[in-house]
Amino acid sequence: MPAPRLSVVVTRRLPEVVETRMSELFDVELRETDTRMTRDELAAAMQRADVLVPCVTDPIDANMLAQAGEKLKLIANYGAGVDHIDVSSARQRGVLVSNTPGVVTDDTADMTMALILAVTRRIPEGMAVMQAGEWQGWSPTAFLGGRVGGRRLGILGMGRIGQAVARRARAFGMQVHYHNRKRLRPEIEEELEATYWDSLDQMVSRMDVLSVNCPHTPSTFHLLNARRLKLMKPTSVIVNTSRGEVIDENALTRGLRAGELAGAGLDVFEHGHEINPRLRELPNVVLLPHMGSATVEGRIEMGEKVLINIKTFADGHRPPDLVVPGLL
Repeated sequence: MPAPRLSVVVTRRLPEVVETRMSELFDVELRETDTRMTRDELAAAMQRADVLVPCVTDPIDANMLAQAGEKLKLIANYGAGVDHIDVSSARQRGVLVSNTPGVVTDDTADMTMALILAVTRRIPEGMAVMQAGEWQGWSPTAFLGGRVGGRRLGILGMGRIGQAVARRARAFGMQVHYHNRKRLRPEIEEELEATYWDSLDQMVSRMDVLSVNCPHTPSTFHLLNARRLKLMKPTSVIVNTSRGEVIDENALTRGLRAGELAGAGLDVFEHGHEINPRLRELPNVVLLPHMGSATVEGRIEMGEKVLINIKTFADGHRPPDLVVPGLL
């Protein structure tokens, strides 16, 4: 007699091909509308599922896990970042957590370079003039930006994405510098032509562009605080495609408005979709709706990793992308 199929609840709409395959493999409950679950809806889903498939918009803390009951055995996160999940509390309750690392590395690195170019070359300002029908023709002094070649790029967080950014930046002729929890192996540094800075303070004070590519953890919350932001040169640019909580958004807004920074390109924000309105008013700031990983290919590959993690677990084995507390 075949074993009963796992009960799986998905919290958001996924690419159709992923939902179809999930329906073939499991007893799945799909989301009809692409809206985030309320806290009560999420708690109820955790009570009736063997496997929950959440994403970054679903905060799962210790109190919510305490309401999950005994049925939930795996949280198969749709995404690489798991800072919205209390992984330690989950493991204490016997609930495994998996994620989808690696599949959006190139997509996010591409977006990082796009933001660097958009800010330094003032692309949104030019687009706004064109779309408003206000362009009066070419002028030698109009929309003067800066050349990226030769600029110093400081990368905060030199994991998969940080290294992918470094490779792209080198192709643009940028000088690559980085700060990381652990220094890279010499052969990787040599390949990337990257200079390591043990002191984050010293690095940020000397960079022309700073790219945030580290995860959000308790130790990285507001890593770029008001004091550190003031160390940056008034001609420098900051770009964030990682997690908004790494930057003190209010301090960043004050610095930009005071002319202490030349510009910023942000794909993520400290308070989710609630963005400081004073930040939105600035012409030297490029804001994107968390679309760094938003490619069809990337989102399908994320879904495939979720499927593999669940299927491996259903077969009685350790999910290949198991998240281990303490190694985050």
